[in-house]
Amino acid sequence: MRWKSGFAFALMLGGACPAVAQEAPKTLDQLAPEIDALFSKYQTDQHIPGMVYGVVRDGKLAYVRGVGVQTIDDKRPVTPDTLFRIASMTKAFTALSILKLRDDGKLRLDDLAEDYIPEMKGWTYPTKDSPRIRIRDLLQHVGGFVTDDPWGDRQQVLPQDAFTKMIAAGVPFSRVPQSQHEYSNFGYALLGRIVSKASGMAYTDYVKQTILIPLGMTSSGYDAPRAPKARTALGYRWENERWIAEPEMIDGAFNSMGGLQVSANDYAKWVAFLLAAWPARDDPDTGPVKRSTVREVAQGLNFVSVANRIGASGATACKQAAAYGMGWRVAQDCDLGLTLAHGGGYPGYGSHVMLMPDRGVGVFALANRTYAGPSAPAWDTAVAMDRAGLLDVRAVPVSTAVAAMFDAARAAYAAGHLGPLEGRLAMNFLLDRSAANWAAEFARLKGEVGACPAAEPLAPTGAMSTSFRLDCEKGKLDGLLLLAPTTPASIQALRLRVVPPEKP
Repeated sequence: MRWKSGFAFALMLGGACPAVAQEAPKTLDQLAPEIDALFSKYQTDQHIPGMVYGVVRDGKLAYVRGVGVQTIDDKRPVTPDTLFRIASMTKAFTALSILKLRDDGKLRLDDLAEDYIPEMKGWTYPTKDSPRIRIRDLLQHVGGFVTDDPWGDRQQVLPQDAFTKMIAAGVPFSRVPQSQHEYSNFGYALLGRIVSKASGMAYTDYVKQTILIPLGMTSSGYDAPRAPKARTALGYRWENERWIAEPEMIDGAFNSMGGLQVSANDYAKWVAFLLAAWPARDDPDTGPVKRSTVREVAQGLNFVSVANRIGASGATACKQAAAYGMGWRVAQDCDLGLTLAHGGGYPGYGSHVMLMPDRGVGVFALANRTYAGPSAPAWDTAVAMDRAGLLDVRAVPVSTAVAAMFDAARAAYAAGHLGPLEGRLAMNFLLDRSAANWAAEFARLKGEVGACPAAEPLAPTGAMSTSFRLDCEKGKLDGLLLLAPTTPASIQALRLRVVPPEKP
C-alpha cells in the first residue's frame, strides 16, 4: 500500500483521501513525451512565442526543454540559457531576503513597517482600532491593501523618488490590516524598501550578494534591458490575433515584487536550494540561508481557503487546504503532499513554479507572453510524475518509542485485552474507554477479520504518531497510534477500523 500525506488525520475523521491511480513505474525519460505534450498544447492554445520548462529532482535539473522563439523577428530559439522575466515569482526572493535579515539581527518580523519607511507614519488607517502594519503583514499579504494586479505590474519602472512621494501621500485601504488575505504588489514593493533600509544597500545588491551569487545564478539580475540581447526572450502580448511587443521595463522601485530575470539553468539552482531544506536533519548547514529559515516560508497564515488543484485533475482530485506563506502559496494536497507554488504575471511574460518538498521535486515554466503563466501544465506534470511512480516520499523515520508502542498494541490485540499495554498507557486512555470495552472491541474486530499475524511498514506522521495497517486472516485493519507528551512515552490514543473490501 502507498500511504498518502495526511492519512492519519483522515483516519481520525473516519475517512481517507482518494488516491491517484498508479501506473507501472516509469523513468523521467520515459515520461518526457507526455510532459512535452502538456506544454506543447499549452503553448499552442495560449499563443506563446517561446517557453522553457524544467523538472528539478534530487538536487539537479533532471529535465529541461526550450520550445518556440525568443523573438518574433529573428526567430532565435529558446534554450535553457534564455532569459525571462519571472514577475511575481520574484516575491520569494524578497521574502527570503527579509528572513535572512531577521536571522542576522537586522530586523524583527513584528517590527512596524513604518520604523523602516517613515513616510508610512502619517497614514490614516480605516478604523480607530486598526493595527499598524508589521513587516510580517506585508510578507503574507494581510496589510489591508487592495489587490493590485494589473496596476502593480506597470509600476516596475517607477523611480525610487516617485515611490517615496506615493508612500507619503498615503494609501486607501481595502480592509483593516490583519483581517484577511488580499494579494498586494504594493506591499512587496514596501518590503524592498525595508530590505534596503535594514541592509544598508540597494535591494537588488542585497539579493545579488546574499542569494544570486552564492547559488551561482550568474546570469540572473534585475536590469533586464541591459541583459545580453542574444539570450533575452522579448515579451509579447496576443492582441487582435497577432503578437505585439510589450515595452521593455527598466529596473525601478517595484523590482522587489516582480523585477527578476532568470534563465532556466539559473532558476533550477534556486529551486534545488529550496528543496534541499527538507527534511530537517543534522547535516552541516552550508546554504546562503539556513534550512530552517527556508522551511519557515511554508508557514501559511491562518486565512486558509479550500481550492481545487490547478490543472486537468483539479475537478476530480480532493480539495486542497491552501494559505499564503511568505512569498509562496502553500497547500496540502492528498496526492502530492506539501506544495509551495507561485505564478508570475507581467507585461510580456508569464511563469509558474510548484515545489513538492516532501518529494524533493519542483516543476517550473517560463514564457514570453503577457500573463500566460503555464500553471496547468506544471501541475499536470507533477500529477503525471506521481502516477508514474516518480515522486518518492521522503519517509519519516520510525522513532524507537513509536516502534515499541506499536509492538505492544499488536500484542494487546492478539491477547484480546490491554494487559500487554500495562504501564504504557497515558492517564487519559482508560478514562476515554474502559478496559472492558477495549476487550469487547478487540473481540468484535476479531470476529470480522480474525487474527492479524502480519503488518505492513509503519507510516509515521512524526516521532510521536503513526498510521499502520495489519494484514489479517479475513481482511485488514487500519490503525492510528498517538503518543502523549510524557516521559517515559505513553499511549494517549489507539484507533482501529476494518478496511472495507475492495470492489471488483
